[in-house]
Amino acid sequence: MIELLRTRRSIRKFTEQKIEENHRQLLEEALLRSPSSKSIDPWEFFFIDDPALIESLSRCKPHGANPLKTAPLAIVITADETKNDVWEEDCSVASILVQLEAHALGLGSCWVQVRKRMHDESISSEKYVQQLLSIPEKYRVLSVIAVGHPAQQREGKPAEELDFGKIHRNRF
Repeated sequence: MIELLRTRRSIRKFTEQKIEENHRQLLEEALLRSPSSKSIDPWEFFFIDDPALIESLSRCKPHGANPLKTAPLAIVITADETKNDVWEEDCSVASILVQLEAHALGLGSCWVQVRKRMHDESISSEKYVQQLLSIPEKYRVLSVIAVGHPAQQREGKPAEELDFGKIHRNRF
């Protein structure tokens, strides 16, 4: 596990190669195995491989959604907010676990934040994604994970760059 953490980086450019079916199934399984508060599993996951829909998703906000433009797969992470008051945390855990699974499979990924972002002056990114994918309003959208075969290589952060001053023992 530590090697995955040492080498995983956000990938923002992908090749045109499609995601293999067995890889897609493993990504699905990783999401469904993600822990959630009280094992409520409030989430719903949308696997988008339609290029036109992915292009539309890449316009969910003015900045930070560009990785979707070349991604052959977008995973929209949502949850029914009426099932669990900590849906955001549950979806955050699922978002990072699917990114780690993607990395373990030799794929790249990038988290695109949707919650609390704006599509434009009149509509939130979340509302834009809900309308685009016909998602009922009670299903809140946290993120979209861009997934694909990396068109760029990024080295993991060296241990020397880690801020161990952020680690405290027993007290602040």
